[in-house]
Amino acid sequence: MNDRDFLAAFEDGTLPEECFHHRDHVRAAWLLLREERPAAALDRFSAALVRFASAKGKAGLYHETITWAYLLLIRERMERGPRGAGWEEFATANPDLLVWKPSVLDRYYTPETLGSDLARRVFLLPDR
Repeated sequence: MNDRDFLAAFEDGTLPEECFHHRDHVRAAWLLLREERPAAALDRFSAALVRFASAKGKAGLYHETITWAYLLLIRERMERGPRGAGWEEFATANPDLLVWKPSVLDRYYTPETLGSDLARRVFLLPDR
């Protein structure tokens, strides 16, 4: 699926659940960060993720700290990498962002913090 169709299907909730694993979350965030300023991409991605989860009957899965932290890490890595890099080049250069468990966020957060209800509801700053 091309980038435009993938992003549209994610945002409107029609992307099949089996086509949206962790790597796909990172790809969607990366695509939005290429189109939008960081704050707008964060808002758009978060809203789309809530819609997607709701469309799949899993509205309670949204986790704000994980969502925002990944998006901010992706943004930083995009800035540190070569300008105009495509998705495959970005993915190859940042394999740690594509692994769900163990997560790159383990470097920044304790399990207790990420496991908290507060972290699920609001973005928490790293505690490591």
